[in-house]
Formats: sequence, structure tokens, C-alpha cells
Amino acid sequence: MLRTSMLSLLLLVLICAAVSPAQAVLDPAFQKHDASDIKTFGILRSNLKQAVGYARSRPELFSPDKEHRNTLLSRDDKMAIWTTWSGVLDSLAGLDGILREHKKFNLLLDSERRNASFAIANASFLTGYRHALELIALADKNPALDTILNEEVPELGIPAGTFGKFKFRFLNVVIASEFAALQVIGKTYTVGSPELLRAIDEDSRVIWKMGKGKGHELTLKNALTVVQKTGFAVWFPLQKGVSELMGDTKVARTRTHLISAKQVEAMGKRLQPGDIIFERHEWYLSNLGLPGFWTHVALFIGTAQERQAFFNDQEVRDWVKKLGTGSGDFEALLRQRYPTAYGRSTIIKEDKRPARILEAISEGVSFTSLEYTGSADSIGVIRPRLSKRDKAQAILRAFHYSGRPYDFNFDFQTDSSLVCSELIFKVYEPGGGMKGLRFPISEVMGRKVSTPNGMVRQFDEQSGRDTAQTDYVLFMDGYEKEKRAVESTQVQFRTSWQRPNWHILIQGAPVEAKK
Repeated sequence: MLRTSMLSLLLLVLICAAVSPAQAVLDPAFQKHDASDIKTFGILRSNLKQAVGYARSRPELFSPDKEHRNTLLSRDDKMAIWTTWSGVLDSLAGLDGILREHKKFNLLLDSERRNASFAIANASFLTGYRHALELIALADKNPALDTILNEEVPELGIPAGTFGKFKFRFLNVVIASEFAALQVIGKTYTVGSPELLRAIDEDSRVIWKMGKGKGHELTLKNALTVVQKTGFAVWFPLQKGVSELMGDTKVARTRTHLISAKQVEAMGKRLQPGDIIFERHEWYLSNLGLPGFWTHVALFIGTAQERQAFFNDQEVRDWVKKLGTGSGDFEALLRQRYPTAYGRSTIIKEDKRPARILEAISEGVSFTSLEYTGSADSIGVIRPRLSKRDKAQAILRAFHYSGRPYDFNFDFQTDSSLVCSELIFKVYEPGGGMKGLRFPISEVMGRKVSTPNGMVRQFDEQSGRDTAQTDYVLFMDGYEKEKRAVESTQVQFRTSWQRPNWHILIQGAPVEAKK
């Protein structure tokens, strides 16, 4: 999961207010913030380019010829459109967050800091504007998209009427004026990272080519006034007032999570090696490009001692012996097969806790503590209906993937880098003597993926059946208004995949499991 804090995207202006500009220049934290924003910008821009590229590659969906414009689309076709649209909205929301952070660039007294902040803001504005215009141009060729893209899709967190609002935002005089003003300011604020300057140049040229540059005659002073007045007219495709509430809420619980340390400790006593953990982190740009309420999934591997006790099983010992470890000791097999990974798994983490989780995060496929993973706002856990031998094989595979980089392209076809759900998909993939688990595959911008939200949806659909692949363990449900998480019910977990992205802002009273 990409843990880029929404706080860093939305509220740096508030942090800046607490120190003088001179202090800000000397504080390396500002350079770190800018570097983080530039990295996030690059991912968001890549997501938008992929969305446009995918739309162009599927003309039968996005821009059919006259002969096929009245063809009824299947549910799968519509879902391919909706998942692409969801990725676009998420990426634009992320760019809006960066704009909110840097919209007061001109108030910074240090010229280097001011130039850097403007470059980030300018690049974010232009990439959103450019790719929005390209998508609108494609969609205009298919009148049916006005209906499809305005539909409510609860499981992807898409409210009704988003496409109409989208077009209103990007096809009006206000945003055209902002573009013209930024062209003027950009002639004075010329410094920025090479990545940003290349993006600014490319996106500006595309916008001009599409005829959206109005060519207003503006002085630098007037241009700054335009930007100050509009404040980079940011927009989230959500209910009225949600963006303001987001800011207020995050300030109220900076660096905290709804699940408490005591709840994490209690949770740890109920987990077994091989359990699958779903996480929800509010106010984070988590796993950009993967739609749905559940945005991250991890594998509980336990400590060496926990594995030793759990896999003290005759079937496991016989399997280990067949793989060439005469003692039949599963821990010895892990050390023998993957000595480097095993060494990493024994290192006490920065929070002074042992590694008990393997997960694909932005730093790569990493061993983490339960306390690190449990620092979340909602968590659900399911347990595979598999033998201990199958679970041991899954953990052996997991150690094989340890250390590989995070897959920001969400490409399930390659093992060289992995996204969070891809790790779970591949360690439990049937084969090699393992019964394994079969997870649903969906198409996200032309790529076949299995998403965390799709996995929970499958759990819901299979619950109560003899053919169910997994069993329910627990659900810690976060309640923003009460600033706490409660242990909820299996029924609530089963329906959680249907929640919109901003469920915590519209949820009702807590539903707690009976003790």
C-alpha cells in the first residue's frame, strides 16, 4: 500500500503557519515534503496517462463509430469503464490535495522554496486539466457515456452525477483563466525539478493544441490575483462540504488511528500464520489505482516461535522432508531456502516489535510488525480453509517474494515487482501440490488484477456455503465521529466492500459484536 498521508497533501499550509518562512527554508522537512509531493504527482500523472491510453485502446467502449454507438454494453464492459473512471476521480482528488498544499506559493519569502512550490502546483493543475480534456474529447464521441459515467457505483465509491460535475469543472471560463494566469506566472517562476518541468511543458502544449488556451493578456500581478482568487478551483467528486470536513477531521487526529494499541494487542492473540488481513487507512492515498473501500491486504506469517508451534504438524513435517530438510522442521526449511529473507524477518522493527506480517508496501515486499500494520482505521481478517501444509507452502512462497519492489503499474503478469493484493494472490495460487485459493480477477485500465475489495466481495458471496474458501475471524470497524474502532460483526464485514470511499463521513452509529 502506498502510504502517502492525505494530511501532507491537504494541510501543509496549516503547518507552515506555525513557523516563519526563514525557519521553513532551513527545515529539511520541507524538502522531504516536496520530494514526497513530486513522487506522488508522478504516480498520479502516470495513472491519468494510463486511463487515457486505455480509453483510446478501447474505442468500442469509449468512442465507438456510428455503426456501434447504439450497441448495449454488458455489465463487464460497464465495469471496465467504471473502474477506469474511478481511477481518474481518485487521481484528480490526489492532485487537488497537492494543489491545496501549494496554492499559497507566492506567500513564501524564500525564492527557492517559492519556485519549488509553484512548480509543484503548476504541474498538478496542468496534468489534471490536460488529461480531463482528453477524456472529455473521447467521451463526447459516445453519448451513452453521459449516462454510464453519471451512474452511482457504490462498490467503487462513485456518487451519482460525477461526469456532469467533471465536465462543468473542466469546461468553464474559470479554469481557462487559471490556465492563462499560470502561463504568465510560469515565465517568472522558472525553477523546478526536471521531472516537473518536462511534465509542465508537455501538458501545456497539449492544452494549447486542444484550443483551450485563451491567450489572455495578463501582467504578473494580475495573474497572481487570478490564482489567489480562484485558489486553484479544486473539486472532489463527493457530497457538499466533505472536503472541508476532511481537513478539519485530520487536524483533530494527526498521526493517530482509530484502532487502538490495546485492540491491536488483543487482535494478535487471535491470529494464525496464513491469515489474510484487510486494512483501511482513512485520509491516505492508498494503493492509487485499485478501487473500492478495502485498499490494502497483508499476510500474517507470525514470529518464528508462533510458526514453530503452529506448524508442529505431521503433514507439514512429511512435506518438509520431501523438500530435502531431513528434520521436517519448517523453520529450518525457511532458513535454508531463503537465508537473506529469513534474516530480515528476524530483525526487530523500528517500533521495537517483532516482524509478524509480510506485505507489499511502497518500500517493497517487506516484513513489518503487527503494530505497524494494525495502525489502521478498519481491519478485517479471514482465514483460509486450507490444511496447515498448504499454509506452510504459502508462507514459503511469501518468503520467496520478500524484498521485491512495489508494483506501481499493478501488472500481475510479472513477478519482478508486486502490489499488495498480488502478493496474496500469488502465494495462495493453486498448484505445486497446493489446493490454494482462487480469487476474482477484474480489469482495471486494461490490466487484469485481483483487488482487496474484490477479495472481500468474494468472501461475502461465498459465506454460508460449503464451498466457501475462507472463514471469518474478526472485523475492527472505524467510526470517525466517535474517534474509535469497535469490534463489529461478520454481517457488517460482509457488506463492507459496498461502502463508498468516504463511508466514515456518512456512517451511522457503531454496530458492535456481542461479547
